[in-house]
Amino acid sequence: MNHFPQAWGRPRNDVYGAYDHSYLWTSGPQTHTQSPIVTGTSVVAVKFKDGVAIAADNLGSYGALARFKDVKRLRTFDNSSVIGFGGDISDMQYLDRLLNSLDIRENYSSYGEHSLNAKNLHTYLAKVLYKRRSDFDPLWNHILVAGFDGEGKPFLSSADLLGTTFSAPSLATGFGAHLALPILRRLFPEEEPIETIEKEQAVEALKQCMKVLFYRDARSSDKYSIAVVTKDGVELKEDEQLETQSWAFAGAIKGYGTEVN
Repeated sequence: MNHFPQAWGRPRNDVYGAYDHSYLWTSGPQTHTQSPIVTGTSVVAVKFKDGVAIAADNLGSYGALARFKDVKRLRTFDNSSVIGFGGDISDMQYLDRLLNSLDIRENYSSYGEHSLNAKNLHTYLAKVLYKRRSDFDPLWNHILVAGFDGEGKPFLSSADLLGTTFSAPSLATGFGAHLALPILRRLFPEEEPIETIEKEQAVEALKQCMKVLFYRDARSSDKYSIAVVTKDGVELKEDEQLETQSWAFAGAIKGYGTEVN
């Protein structure tokens, strides 16, 4: 082997000939963004009569490893909208920078006051996601946008990595679509108008959903962020802690630990 440090790990050219790099050349698309590494799990949201409540836990998972325990996945925009990100954390950071750039351009615009509402943001992000998907370089995220539309009504809609959009009174991404949505639909049936749902009811329902996800989803955490969007602005709490029993109840299960009878 060659003893020069810059060539360590390579056969000697004078013995084996020059190294052939041609097998690395390809005309195919880049695929490094198509394998998410650090990911976040569910985002859960529900409308109520005065706005929208949205929550997401603070865990960033490195595969099956609970690696980063302080990843905030809710982002506010102009104190009037909240975007919740599920999926790849690096793609979330890219979209966050994109939104910050958009916010700066809007605030320095000569066209008057800030005019982007949650519905505008959702349309913009859905088109960004669809464009990246069309380039075969997708952003590996499933997002929820919460706020108000142009008519001042509560707005909640989702967009995934394909650019597919969907709106409903209650939404969730990831495992939340299987575990949290049934809870929300039982508490707040879709035929029931959102005018009957109070803010406190919506927040309590999200806390119940986050507790179920903590117990049932192996990629979730008991620390979470929750935001409430009303016409007065965004109330964001990023370091909430679930009241859980941990695994203390396991000691009473037959066959667990020293319990043999």
